[in-house]
Amino acid sequence: MPDASLYDRLGGAFAIAAVVDHFSDALVPNPIVGHDSKNPALREWHTNKLDRLPGLKFMRTLWVCNVAGGPFEYTATRPGSDPLGLEEAHRPLRISPEEFDEVAAELGRTLDFFKVPEQEKAEVLAAFAAHKGEVNEGYLAAAGASA
Repeated sequence: MPDASLYDRLGGAFAIAAVVDHFSDALVPNPIVGHDSKNPALREWHTNKLDRLPGLKFMRTLWVCNVAGGPFEYTATRPGSDPLGLEEAHRPLRISPEEFDEVAAELGRTLDFFKVPEQEKAEVLAAFAAHKGEVNEGYLAAAGASA
């Protein structure tokens, strides 16, 4: 289906939700970004704020559905300079470029687990990577302030 949206090629909302659910759960024990992370904010989130994980899974699912061309609209909970508001949501977490890359790698492993075809996997990872700068803003600002 060359004219089908990425959303349709991924299998729609239910398939995307399954991927997001698995991915989100895989981040919790991840040694780089999960409950044993060297990043105190990520460690705190994955240790003491897991009651928020169902809502985060919902927001991540909406975001993927939206950027994949589906019929859903993602609205940022903390609007920023961009309609997706990713910099404001992630600023307090001070996510480093290396931590972002590990989250992307975990997403790639999840897409492999679900046997997502290479073209669709590449498109999902590219959509994710397109927001690296926004997600890293808090880290970069803190690093610049301490330099």
